[in-house]
Amino acid sequence: MSSGLRPGRHAWAILISCATLTACSAAPSVGVLGAYFPDWLFCIAGGVLLVACVHVLLSRSGRGAWLAPPAIVYPALTVLFSVALWVAGFNL
Repeated sequence: MSSGLRPGRHAWAILISCATLTACSAAPSVGVLGAYFPDWLFCIAGGVLLVACVHVLLSRSGRGAWLAPPAIVYPALTVLFSVALWVAGFNL
């Protein structure tokens, strides 16, 4: 009975599935008072706090207009700060 894949492709399919499933061995989580939370949750919270600080600093200095469309800029800054925190805190 044939599986439909040639032997070379079957080996590649097994290799790729093994390589992708090894990333699922441990969830990246942080223990806080006995409960485990995913690390990205802390990174997003930190990103939101950093964006709030940037907003306050720019508003007080009179440069709040530099961030022209806030509906686009603030979510983009949140993603930027969240990814930067994730790389600095959990991947270095």
